[in-house]
This record gives sequence, C-alpha cells and structure tokens, in this order.
Amino acid sequence: MPLIPEEPQIHESAQGPRATPASGRVAPTPRPVPGPRPAAPSRPGRPGPPRPTPPVQRTPRDVAANPGPSDPAAPAASTTPQIQLVPATAEGALDAAEEAVDLLLESGRAPGDVLVITTGEPHPWAAHELSFGEAAYWAQHDAGDDVFYADAAAAERAASRPVVVVAVNGGSEAAAATALSLAHSRAGGLLIVCGDPQRINSALGAGV
Repeated sequence: MPLIPEEPQIHESAQGPRATPASGRVAPTPRPVPGPRPAAPSRPGRPGPPRPTPPVQRTPRDVAANPGPSDPAAPAASTTPQIQLVPATAEGALDAAEEAVDLLLESGRAPGDVLVITTGEPHPWAAHELSFGEAAYWAQHDAGDDVFYADAAAAERAASRPVVVVAVNGGSEAAAATALSLAHSRAGGLLIVCGDPQRINSALGAGV
C-alpha cells in the first residue's frame, strides 16, 4: 500500500520586537517610507506661478493609526510623539522635509495632518501665500485641509497636527531649539526632524 506523504507544516513566523522610539536623543533613522517614490502628487509645496488650487480629496487614513489627536473631542495627547531624524545639511534640510512630506502623503496620510516648520528661510509656499496677506494665509491654516508651512515664529500660532516636520535649514542654535520644542508640543504622534544630527540632538536636549 503506497504511503501518503505527510503534508508539510507551515509555521507562522513570529514578528520581531518593534523598536522603541527615543524620547530624547535620537539616532539617524531611515526615511519614513523607504523605497522608490512614484511621481509626487500636486500640493502647495511645489512652487509655481499661480496660487495652488484646492487639493484633491484623499482617502482618509485609518483613524486607529492615530487615535486621540484627530478626534476634536478627545483630550490632548499625553504621550511623547515618536521622533524620526532625517540627516541633511542645512542647505538640504528643506528638500529632505519635502521628501518626507511626499512619503507621508503617498503612505496615506491626509494633507491636513501635516505641519511643516522651518528654522531658517521660510518655505517658498509660505512666502508666496503671505504675499496675498496674512488673513488669506491663516485662513488656509484654519481650513485644515492641506499641508501647512510656517517659519518658527509663525508656528507659535499654528494648531497641533498629527505629524510635524521640521526643516533645520538655518537660524541660530537658540532658534533651532525653540522651534524643535514648539514642534514637539504641536506633534500629536510623529515628529520628523530634517537636518544635521549633531545639531538636532543638541537642540533636542536643550529645548525638549
């Protein structure tokens, strides 16, 4: 009588432990969503002569991924946001922040979830929108349906958002520390800092 071969047993591989995000000093980490990037969607960060048109409605991300901060009825988040460091020079920090925002949007984040803060020169979009007056500029912030860009001084007026991206693209050490402290308080769940790691760690230690 022929033997029936035993069916191979398939064992579910156990997932390894997740890295615990640092609450103080941080080490350089990979981009938020590594891998090749498709063409970036249109958004206000891309410079152009006309004023940016209202963004295309995106599919909202799973609310469970960021409970609390997205719910206006929920109390303020009491946990420390996860911090990701993207190494970059002061000259390249703004480009690194742009790439981080692209990756966030491509991964499913809603544009209104993201606040970008610069420590040096303002983002071109912010400078462009401010040319139409502060009322129009802040009206876009209050609408809360798109990525919002602000320099460190203007960010004091900005409301909290689930994700804050900081471009350490200049400014004094004190200004960088102040901006990082502010960004830390505005980030509901994730803080991405683009710049020189040594300077960022020093500023985080002084300002957060």
